[in-house]
Amino acid sequence: MIFWQHPSAIVDEGAQLGDDTKVWHFAHISPGARIGARCSLGQGVYVGNDVSIGNNVRIQNNVSVYDGVTLEDDVFCGPSMVFTNVYNPRAAVARKSEYRRTSVKSGATLGANCTIVCGVTIGHNAFIGAGAVIQKDVPDFALMVGVPARQIGWMSRYGEKLNVHASGEARCPHTGDVYRLSGNHLELIEEGTL
Repeated sequence: MIFWQHPSAIVDEGAQLGDDTKVWHFAHISPGARIGARCSLGQGVYVGNDVSIGNNVRIQNNVSVYDGVTLEDDVFCGPSMVFTNVYNPRAAVARKSEYRRTSVKSGATLGANCTIVCGVTIGHNAFIGAGAVIQKDVPDFALMVGVPARQIGWMSRYGEKLNVHASGEARCPHTGDVYRLSGNHLELIEEGTL
């Protein structure tokens, strides 16, 4: 595998990085990390041992991806966003055996400075706004904002806010993708030109 690392970055022996992945200034990749192809890990990024990162993932500056986190393909992690892995941390209490797993599904965006409380699943193509605090599972394509985060709409896989009509259908204004809403489940039913 051929990846690139800045001279100031540390990639520990045993870490697996895919082709064309770039590791930028002062990043640290732990020996058990598994990172796919065509990823970009920005300045000051830390990746723990028990972490799986898919292909074409973008992790912006100052993000720590702690043990127990899985990022599927095409996930975007904005600058200084936060993952946790212990629900009730105390400095005087060892809780490494209590890590809660976090799963971020393909195509999801995690905005700058958002916080993902451990033990949740972020759905496919979900969009977490800057500064939001996620404490529960997020549906596919959901647009989440605030503290604590609440859903305020739906996003297309292209990253455009969708206008869901009374019929339950929505069309991406950029690609023409057609979606159908049933309850709190949005599904892509016809692909446009993405």
